[in-house]
Amino acid sequence: MIRLDRDGGLWTATIDRPDKANSLTRDMLTELADFAQAAAGEARALILTGAGRVFSAGADLDEARAGLATDPVWERLSGAIAGAPILTIAALNGTLAGGAMGMALACDLRIAVPGAKFFYPVMKLGFLPQPSDPKRLAALVGPARAKMILMAGQKIEAAEALNWGLIDRIVDGDVAAMAHDLAGDALSATPEHVAGIKALI
Repeated sequence: MIRLDRDGGLWTATIDRPDKANSLTRDMLTELADFAQAAAGEARALILTGAGRVFSAGADLDEARAGLATDPVWERLSGAIAGAPILTIAALNGTLAGGAMGMALACDLRIAVPGAKFFYPVMKLGFLPQPSDPKRLAALVGPARAKMILMAGQKIEAAEALNWGLIDRIVDGDVAAMAHDLAGDALSATPEHVAGIKALI
């Protein structure tokens, strides 16, 4: 349910459970976290994307009810992505919802198709967001807009997400191909150069 590709310095993880809106199980999250940690030491760029029309609807509902919604594996995944000294790109092929928001927020760049929507209904569902997510969200969109998403439960369309700074580009076409293009300079550089520039930023 996670397709992993290692092409030299470019590593890609594709969430491949389109029949379930790419909802995430604990095993899938663990696999993604392991992959991100390995990429940090071996790759120069990491792309996260999804199969089908949705990037991810968040936690698998059955597993969420059994405790996945508050499992530390979400934080492990986003921490591995945020801490990686490489270029990380979320190529959002569709809607991004719930706990899956964390892995995208942890990326350096977020690009999305025009029809993507963004929401994180933790207030409605009675869960707290993962600890790092609100700070990363507020750093991108500001505290009031973070509250619009997390506390007022607003569903944000792609154009508004771009205006807010939640995403960096809307791609009317193959979002994964655009992510590959964006990774080009990092792939032609040394790992030390990639890590050095990221550390300066």
